[in-house]
Amino acid sequence: LQGWDMHGNVKGGMNGRGPQVDRAVSAFIDDIHQRGLDRNILFVLTGEFGRTPRINKNAGRDHWGALSTLALAGGGLRVGQTVGESSSKAERPRSNRITPQALMATVFHVLAIAPETHFIDPGGRPVPMLNDGKPISALV
Repeated sequence: LQGWDMHGNVKGGMNGRGPQVDRAVSAFIDDIHQRGLDRNILFVLTGEFGRTPRINKNAGRDHWGALSTLALAGGGLRVGQTVGESSSKAERPRSNRITPQALMATVFHVLAIAPETHFIDPGGRPVPMLNDGKPISALV
């Protein structure tokens, strides 16, 4: 099987990859709950972009930065809910747009990392890791 960059034959690729990911994710989440670790472990599943809402000429889907999916479990968050929705054709967020900074702020919150944390760039300058992100309020 190829990787996830399915610009062609998305149906064939997802028929192979989808069930594998479903089984692995559900087994991991079940395991952390059964062991009582769900408050201590945060599971995050996302990509860096979504896929076009339309199938291309190669029976695949191209990169789409306007909308992406993410899933979180554990970490003491209020999970088991949907936060936000897309437009009817999955072209853009319709409500509760979650930014990458909001996702990072949520992870920082779970890991008790101070939101004002900086890293030092190669030039020796401090760079903020969060510019203005706030944790996803429906989850914390």
